[in-house]
Amino acid sequence: MSEPVDSTPAVKAPGRFRRFLDGDVWFSFKTSPVAIVSAIVALVFLVCSLGANVIAPHDTQDLAKIELGDARLPPAWSAEGKSTYLLGTDDQGRDILSALMFGTRISLVVGIASVIVSMVLGVSLGLLAGFIGGRTDAFIMRVCDVMLSFPSILVALLVDGVGRALFPNAHDLLAFVVLIVAISLSGWVQYARTVRGSTLVERNKEYVQAARVIGVSPMRIMRRHVLPNVMGPVFVLATIQIATAIIIEATLSFLGVGVPPTSPSLGTMIRVGNDYLFSGEWWITFFPGAVLVLIALSVNLVGDWLRDALNPRLR
Repeated sequence: MSEPVDSTPAVKAPGRFRRFLDGDVWFSFKTSPVAIVSAIVALVFLVCSLGANVIAPHDTQDLAKIELGDARLPPAWSAEGKSTYLLGTDDQGRDILSALMFGTRISLVVGIASVIVSMVLGVSLGLLAGFIGGRTDAFIMRVCDVMLSFPSILVALLVDGVGRALFPNAHDLLAFVVLIVAISLSGWVQYARTVRGSTLVERNKEYVQAARVIGVSPMRIMRRHVLPNVMGPVFVLATIQIATAIIIEATLSFLGVGVPPTSPSLGTMIRVGNDYLFSGEWWITFFPGAVLVLIALSVNLVGDWLRDALNPRLR
């Protein structure tokens, strides 16, 4: 006698996106008003900056379209303002709103690129120091101690000054590379120390010992087994460091050693507006400063939420 055939259809396993929607991180996000508002604000700035060529009402990159006679006009709601310039104009007649979109793009690109470089360098050195140990660990940690003894803005100024001295006639692209390297070298230490601490814990666990027993190479163990388990704190740190990198870039540009003058960022706009602050043209520096504060605040709040959401002790 043949056994009855089970006609129950097989249940398909949920995909990654569905598992994410059912997970604790998404539940924590949708129940946190601060995280939602901060993410929306950061997303608006990101979309406006990336789509500045389409969204911006004026093309501030085309010098032929700039009217010098409209320089230093107040916002549109003022008596002397024009409806075509919602937030007014700067000292060269450029629309503040359009310049903010293009300037935010530069600040975000420099900030995100420098964080990526810092993360790659810091994670690699931290993983190497924590897994190998010994003299390698001691040497890398002493380098970290030396780097931590200097303020990050001072390290960035030093690297930027050396880069400009080595390449005095550098074009804009090389100047951006020097700026990204300057910010990266002042931020990799936090990643290295964080990853080293996590690697010291992971290297003594059973799955690492089992991989060693079956003959897996140390490099493969670090890359395939240890690295995925230490990246949680790294992502949280990277989110928070984006705001720090943007502020450092704005500070360098404010001091005149940041991005080239032909590609103004938020820091450059604040520096230019600072010259007219006490003569009544407050909008030239106020709006770039407000945008910088909102970007840094929104990214920091998202980072704080992510840190709490990925902390199993707070669940």
